Amino acid sequence: MTIDLINDMIPPLKVTDDAAKALVWMEELRLQALPVIKDNKFLGFLTEEMIIDQNNVDAKAGDFLLKGEDCFVFDYQHTYEAVKKATDFDFECVVVINDENEYLGVVVLSDALSIFSQSASIQSVGGVIVLSMNQSDYSLSEISRLIESNEAQIMGSSLNIDKNEPTKFRLTLKINKVDLTHIIATLERFGFKVVAKYQEVKSVSNEKERLDMLMRYLDA
Repeated sequence: MTIDLINDMIPPLKVTDDAAKALVWMEELRLQALPVIKDNKFLGFLTEEMIIDQNNVDAKAGDFLLKGEDCFVFDYQHTYEAVKKATDFDFECVVVINDENEYLGVVVLSDALSIFSQSASIQSVGGVIVLSMNQSDYSLSEISRLIESNEAQIMGSSLNIDKNEPTKFRLTLKINKVDLTHIIATLERFGFKVVAKYQEVKSVSNEKERLDMLMRYLDA
């Protein structure tokens, strides 16, 4: 869960903290944005770019028009949600709050990606298939049966609403085979629509590659 990945080394800014202090913290932490809180409530992010544009290091954090006020997840949500939220807002981190909307801390994207890169479904050699289907046609057991008929296995899966067609699901599957040709042919023969495929033949070696593969895996 996201609460388990909170980075305690990253403090939030108070609305009374000035921009000079924010810049020092950003430099020390190597971040381009920091969360701002008031009465332990998350208000949004103050970015390095905003401070430079205003050109006033004496300005208070609360004086800025903050960004990403919706860039947060709840403490009980899966880490996948934190990664997706951070990438949606193009931030390096995402805020974690509880049910009372109280600020708990932040999860740094690179920390989350490091955890994902150690998982079997990401590290294992294989490919990724993305299927689009009517919600009424979704059956993971049937899809698994078809994939296993090709002597392959599903290493991980993610189900999302299709952004282009809200009445449909997009199912992303990590398969333990590099050559997806026969698997795709089987799925299509039984009426499943394959909208994308990715072949990963080696372990991910750096942060950008980990992010690319994870976003493909989540179909973000």
